[in-house]
Amino acid sequence: MPTFADFDRRNYRSVDVVTGYDGWAPTYDDIVMPEMDLALLDRLEQVDWMSVHSAADLGCGTGRTGAWLRGRGITRIDGVDLSPGMLSRAATRGAHSTLTLRDVRDTGLRAETYDLVIASLIDEHLPDLAPLYSEAYRLAVRGGFLVMVSYHPQFMMVSGMPTHYTSWTGEPVAISTHLHLFTDRLTAAAAAGWQLMETSEALVDDTWIESKPKWGSLIGHPFSVALVWRKPS
Repeated sequence: MPTFADFDRRNYRSVDVVTGYDGWAPTYDDIVMPEMDLALLDRLEQVDWMSVHSAADLGCGTGRTGAWLRGRGITRIDGVDLSPGMLSRAATRGAHSTLTLRDVRDTGLRAETYDLVIASLIDEHLPDLAPLYSEAYRLAVRGGFLVMVSYHPQFMMVSGMPTHYTSWTGEPVAISTHLHLFTDRLTAAAAAGWQLMETSEALVDDTWIESKPKWGSLIGHPFSVALVWRKPS
């Protein structure tokens, strides 16, 4: 099976997830565009956001997703992240009910508690997706949803671009990145018990190019994908 290393064109110095996101936390919200993830959430039709009472936000980062959920009327949002720097930013934003410093594959949150489990732009950091999908299944109530927003494997393979940020010294630094094909996602989710309900893809278009003109050669390529899963009732 291919790995991201087979396509990496940048060859940046790579760091682990905690080191990387602690370093990226001060500038993360300035770099990540809504078109990458939040715009995809806006398009989804299977989840009635207003009927969701409790959500687990896995890899909650600076609280961008939590704020989006709060804006849809969700009042109970528990965030989990491995980076103290990102959690500090999320605490300042104030969208979450609780914030926990813990691995998304072993959150410590209460089982069968959440109408919605959501994880956005994090699964490329996991070498194996099975533990994430299994933990999400454990957390969800029967009939609950899992929404996963991920970097599109086609974009990763065509661009050869790892998840990365610019450090305070000006050096581009990669954060440990793994390539997952759709087969990997479907297999991991099905093994955990999830049923696929909806998919949506974001393409690089003129809006992206206005913000990232160097991406001109990538126009028309998918950048990210949202997958909506449901736990059987």
